[in-house]
Amino acid sequence: RAVVFQNHSLLPWMTVYENVRLAVDKIYGRTENMSQLNVRALKVLDLVKMTHARDKRPGEISGGMKQRVGIARALAMEPKVLLLDEPFGALDALTRGHLQDTVMALHSRIKATVIMITHDVDEAVLLADRVVMMSNGPKANIGKIIDVNMARPRSRVTAHQDPQFLRCRQEIVSFLQAHDQVAQAEPEPA
Repeated sequence: RAVVFQNHSLLPWMTVYENVRLAVDKIYGRTENMSQLNVRALKVLDLVKMTHARDKRPGEISGGMKQRVGIARALAMEPKVLLLDEPFGALDALTRGHLQDTVMALHSRIKATVIMITHDVDEAVLLADRVVMMSNGPKANIGKIIDVNMARPRSRVTAHQDPQFLRCRQEIVSFLQAHDQVAQAEPEPA
């Protein structure tokens, strides 16, 4: 398993390449030679379009680039389960869209189980096969599960015209609005 957090969690004294290579060495260092490890690290950097910045340190690249390196580091491990905790939350719209496309392409290629936390309804419907919505409060539990039966590959450009996308989106928004009204009606603890 591998995790990508909201913040990039890169080691600031290491280069982009070294941050990715750290994961590669941990998983494959005992079974592959230096050349194979190098190829593996460069392959995932290329996958997230970061080879041009391989020798830069995290302080020298943008937030979106840092997040791509964090994703590359997780993917370098070839996990069976990839956990994403709002990995695109702090990114601009163009970078967010690019990384959503990257995650969709990678998912189809590596066939890993991807569990992603997001507060973005459109992102949830676009990326997910199943959306699990949680109830409010400190004792939150599963409120509702919606299966997203849209064909893959999916396109951000055309998804908003898909009747299945629109149905799922409306169902999620209705759930969220209903739970927001319930939360507002509950008295605050004294």
